[in-house]
Amino acid sequence: MREKKRRPGGEWPRHGVQAFWALLTNSYLTGFASGKIYGGKLKQLCVPGLNCYSCPGARGACPIGAMQAVIGSRNFKFAFYVAGFLMLIGAIMGRFVCGWLCPFGLIQDLLHKIPFPKKLRTFRGDRALRRLKYAILLVFVILMPLFLVDMLGQGAPYFCKLICPAGTLEGGIPLVILNKAMHGAVGWLFAWKSAILIATIFLSIVIYRPFCKYICPLGAVYSVFNKVAVFRYRVEEERCIGCGKCARVCKMNCDPEKDPNDRECIRCGLCRKSCPAGAIQRG
Repeated sequence: MREKKRRPGGEWPRHGVQAFWALLTNSYLTGFASGKIYGGKLKQLCVPGLNCYSCPGARGACPIGAMQAVIGSRNFKFAFYVAGFLMLIGAIMGRFVCGWLCPFGLIQDLLHKIPFPKKLRTFRGDRALRRLKYAILLVFVILMPLFLVDMLGQGAPYFCKLICPAGTLEGGIPLVILNKAMHGAVGWLFAWKSAILIATIFLSIVIYRPFCKYICPLGAVYSVFNKVAVFRYRVEEERCIGCGKCARVCKMNCDPEKDPNDRECIRCGLCRKSCPAGAIQRG
């Protein structure tokens, strides 16, 4: 009975932090009323999580969107700023950002709580498919904006334009609803992005955080730092009893006993709370 009481409330404190951060970084309420994007000085600063630049309420810039916008331009200073920002956040927190500060991560978390006849914990090819996010980072965020440029030498944010369901949900749909002038401009690209969003919503109900596992280039960046980040986990071997409970409760399919700083770990803390011996510590 004790375990049943601990587990339901285990994630809600984290969801509260996620919700607070989502509201804080999307606090330009005038934008939701007017359908106009915030253009103040704060928009020059990046936020840690995936948060669409075009969201009417967004106060800051998405680091992935910012990287694409400047990687093919001559504004190298800003490109260095974005790269430095990602490395700094990654070196301090790793994928803690994914678990606690990303608005689209919160949306996936809540969607997965919707009842469904059969939830998929894992499947054949799951681990191999997780490498896809690194390919998307390389191709859509770096190479395409760098080499596919216009006559002025400017690249386009291809990941945002062709793939990102967070941008469709947070920016595309609200702007189309709030601006009648945009209704006539809706075409195949909006339909394509909407189809990706619908698929992501359905998959999020069935699979825990499919976008984070397989698609998100920001998660790919932060995952590289998981093993060396200042905030990381450690297992005290003298306490560990080898029960395997931490691996069973992990929704990202990590095994903290073997690798407490797996690249897929989003620091949700379920493994720490479930450990009967208190062997998993933060450090």
